[in-house]
Amino acid sequence: MSANVESYGDLQIMARYNRWANRRVYDCVAGLDDDAYRRDRGAFFGSIHATLNHLLVVDRLWTSRILGDYHGIKSLDQILHDEFDALRGARSAMDDHIVRVVDRLCVGLDGGLDKEILYRMISGGDKHASPARHILLTLFNHQTHHRGQVHCLLTQAGVENPPELDVIVMLGELNDGHPE
Repeated sequence: MSANVESYGDLQIMARYNRWANRRVYDCVAGLDDDAYRRDRGAFFGSIHATLNHLLVVDRLWTSRILGDYHGIKSLDQILHDEFDALRGARSAMDDHIVRVVDRLCVGLDGGLDKEILYRMISGGDKHASPARHILLTLFNHQTHHRGQVHCLLTQAGVENPPELDVIVMLGELNDGHPE
């Protein structure tokens, strides 16, 4: 589906950027052999495999909190999918889910962007409250942070041209009518 970038709010653009960037990263990772994919390269979560799982874990946490759903997450390093193809499918489904959640919040559904979300950090402690818009900013920033780590890990794995992930590139593709 192509769309005019001007028709989206900033969070809607970021939801689409997130999906676009994840597709590009996963397309690149798909070319790695299993050893390169799973090798601990010293990143915070060690491997590309563990880092990509972590991103899915945290997205499930935040979107479940926004919607008031049970997330089933036990730890931030939980491996949700051991096989790459299953992880890739779950990532794609989550990215589509995030786009839908953001679109709904942006038009005032599900409590809207200013809905106060109550939550506890996975490690426990006190309850916190944040508006949905701040949680979404956190989710997108978190994605960018760890995608940057994966980008570095791809370089360490010998990938000569990891994917370009700049927002401006995605915006150009959207304006040119390329599918999102």
